[in-house]
Amino acid sequence: MPNAKLTTQVRRWVDAAQRIVVLTGAGISTDSGIPDFRGPQGLWTRNPAAEKLSTLQTYLAEPEVRRAAWRARLGHAAWTATPNRGHRALVALERRGKLHALITQNIDELHQVAGNSRERVIEVHGTMRRVMCWSCGVRAPMQEALERVRAGELDPSCLACGGILKSDTVSFGQALVPEVIARAFALAGEADLLLAIGSTLQVYPVAGVVPLAKDNGAKVVIMNDQTTPMDDLADALLRGAIGELLPAICEA
Repeated sequence: MPNAKLTTQVRRWVDAAQRIVVLTGAGISTDSGIPDFRGPQGLWTRNPAAEKLSTLQTYLAEPEVRRAAWRARLGHAAWTATPNRGHRALVALERRGKLHALITQNIDELHQVAGNSRERVIEVHGTMRRVMCWSCGVRAPMQEALERVRAGELDPSCLACGGILKSDTVSFGQALVPEVIARAFALAGEADLLLAIGSTLQVYPVAGVVPLAKDNGAKVVIMNDQTTPMDDLADALLRGAIGELLPAICEA
């Protein structure tokens, strides 16, 4: 546990706050067995070629990349992962009536599995638990497509139009959904306390919610195991295990 005095101070801020906005990155899910991307043991750090599977133009143009992506989806850690103490602490925060919004860069839906209400969670990068057709836009449960892969289809196509299916996530080279980003920024602007948890704060535009909240008068707490480019904006920096820190500051 980091400086106990600082943790106690942040706990007081949480207790006093009325509109807490939380931004979560991959770091909150690592304790659930889902690797992050850019950390020392991150997915792309260990295997730079894996990044190609998340690049839209490559995925659409190269059948072999799609086949590799489907193989990777079959064995993804998220299918067996369960929420950890960090996720559950944010559920406790919502039950206390303090959670204004939970903006997440994650695509694993562990916040919802843990018990956060879907209307509070803003998934700026989409969800891996659905597929979408690049041609007609139809969406369906990911597990239905994975069953087809298990049955022998190497690159399952859309059952409605025959188009290319991809995870309903925002790939490199793919536009974010403007309405989702606008909602995230609007709610961050209403925060009286912003908690940035397990995010490198290097991915834009979503990282911009931190300075926005600060400019609108919110206190900012950054909780990450590495430094971030926005550490100088923080009213408090908490270093340590998220699964220990979050319960200490969030639970009643």
